[in-house]
Amino acid sequence: MAVSIPPKLQQAAVVQDPGPNYTISLCEDSPITSPGPNEALVKLTCSGICHSEVRAVRGWGVYNPIIGHEGVGVVVAVGSDVSSTLMGERVGFKWLYNACQECSVCRKGFFHHCSKQQNVGRHVPGTLQQYSIADARFLTTIPSGLSDVVVAPLLCAGLTMAGALAHVDGELQAGDWIVISGSGGGLGHLGVQIASRVKKYRVIAIDSGREKRDLSLSSGAEVFLDFQNEDVAKRVLELTEEGAHATIVVPGTKEALQMAPSLVRNLGHIICVGLPKNDIELPISATLCAARGLTIRGSSVGSEAQMTDLLQLAVEGVITPAVEVFSFSDTPELIRKIEKDEVLGRAVVKIP
Repeated sequence: MAVSIPPKLQQAAVVQDPGPNYTISLCEDSPITSPGPNEALVKLTCSGICHSEVRAVRGWGVYNPIIGHEGVGVVVAVGSDVSSTLMGERVGFKWLYNACQECSVCRKGFFHHCSKQQNVGRHVPGTLQQYSIADARFLTTIPSGLSDVVVAPLLCAGLTMAGALAHVDGELQAGDWIVISGSGGGLGHLGVQIASRVKKYRVIAIDSGREKRDLSLSSGAEVFLDFQNEDVAKRVLELTEEGAHATIVVPGTKEALQMAPSLVRNLGHIICVGLPKNDIELPISATLCAARGLTIRGSSVGSEAQMTDLLQLAVEGVITPAVEVFSFSDTPELIRKIEKDEVLGRAVVKIP
C-alpha cells in the first residue's frame, strides 16, 4: 500500500473552556508530531463520537483538548522499536492508549484496568483530527471485509459492552433474562446484539421513543419497555417471575442506577457501565445488597482478545452497528446532540 508523506499542520476539533460554556473549534493549524519509540503515526479516515465525550466538554475531568477515541486509519510513519511491517496497515484506536504492562493487573492481561494506564483523548490527543500518534503496542489491526465506519463504533461502544457482558460469563446461561438500559443508544444496541445473538440471553430493553424501540427490537431484544410511560420494575417482574438474572446499566444517570436493584432477582448481577458526574454515587442500600446477595461490578471497556472476537463477529455479520455518518464539520453540533441523547445508534464523522 502506498503511504503518503504527512504535512506539518492539520485540521482538528479542539475543545475550549470545558464546562457549561464550552465551545468546539475546527482549527486548521494543529501541529502533527513525529512518532517516538514504540509509537506510530496514523492518518485517520473516520472517528466515532462517544457519549463519554460529554465528560470532557462539560469539564467533569481533565481531558486533552482534542478528544475522540474511536479512530480508524492507516499507519504512515513509525518510531524506533516498531516494525516497519506496520507501515500501511489499517488500524484502530481504542480508549486504552497504553498500560504499564508490569503491575499485577497487567500481568493478568487486564491492561484496561491498569492504574497507570493512559487514555486516548484524555492523556494524549484523540482521534478528532487528521493524524494521531498511537502506542503501536496497543493498536488494533483491522481485518478485511469491514468498512472503517462500521469498525469505529466497535472500538469503544462494542468493546465496552463485550467487556460488560463478559462479567456474567459463567454466571448466566442461555435462556436467562438480562435487562439492558439505554438499549437504543450507541452502546446499548450493541449490547443487545451481543447478549441476544452471541450469548443467547433473553433481553429486556429499556429506553424511550419509537426509534429506540425499533432499534432495540431489531437488535434482538425480546421485549422493549419505555421508561417514560411504563412501570419498568413491575413489568420486568411480570415477565421474569423473579426478576432478571442480570442488568447492565448503560445510562450515566442516578435514576438508572437507582432502578437497577429492582430489576434483578436475588443473587442477581448489576453491571455499571455509564459514566455520570463524579459526585453521583450508587444510590443502593448496603443492607439490601447483603440481604439479597446482589453482585455489583463496574466495567470499563474490554480486553484485546474480546476486541478480536468482536471484529470477527462483525465480519461474519452477527454484530452490525447502527451507524450514521457525518462530515467532520458537524462535530460540534453532534456532541451537543449526544449531550441531549438525540443520537440513535452511533455517530461517526469522516475525517478530511
